[in-house]
Amino acid sequence: MMDKFVVRLPKGETAQKTRSGEKVYKQATIESLRRVVVIEDIARWKSMLELPNQSKENLLIALGELRKKIPSKEVLRSTKIGHTVNKMRKHVDPEVSSVAAEVYTEWRTFIEENSNKPSIEVRSDKQSEGLRSNAKRLMSEALEVKEDCGLVDNIEREVFHQSSRLVSSSYRRTVRALVFAFRHNPDIRTQVKDGTLSVSRLVSKYKK
Repeated sequence: MMDKFVVRLPKGETAQKTRSGEKVYKQATIESLRRVVVIEDIARWKSMLELPNQSKENLLIALGELRKKIPSKEVLRSTKIGHTVNKMRKHVDPEVSSVAAEVYTEWRTFIEENSNKPSIEVRSDKQSEGLRSNAKRLMSEALEVKEDCGLVDNIEREVFHQSSRLVSSSYRRTVRALVFAFRHNPDIRTQVKDGTLSVSRLVSKYKK
């Protein structure tokens, strides 16, 4: 009987060594594969890129994550992420515009050369989408902004992300905590609107 198993790593990754010199192989998850695209992740990164007054750090994080994926032509069309990345090529910061150009060019080149290869798309179910839509409505009312506001979309997606992409009890409690804070704490409401308090820090602060 075999007492050891070897797991193949994605191309470009190497096995790490322990102090004793033994190699430790890290197994890749299906979501780590470039052609497996989680639509929610694409939408979250798009929301980060489109948020007004977004920090350079967050822009580079979003572009870095997008760089790890190769969306299909259908995903590019339905999410409009290609259009967003293309616009980032004109960003005033040279590092941001350079990374955006690299991502855009790599996607376009791959699609032109592999147009017949399908990708795997992972989407949320309708019930979860309905609950998330209601959460956005509650937060928009508490923040006193329109429901389709990019800020509300970004906050909700960050809550969902920090809740392990599940509409769980933690997700619901966090949404309730945020709604309460928006309604009863004018300072928090102002800081969120003017970008003084980043979305990731806001959600981490009220995470339940």
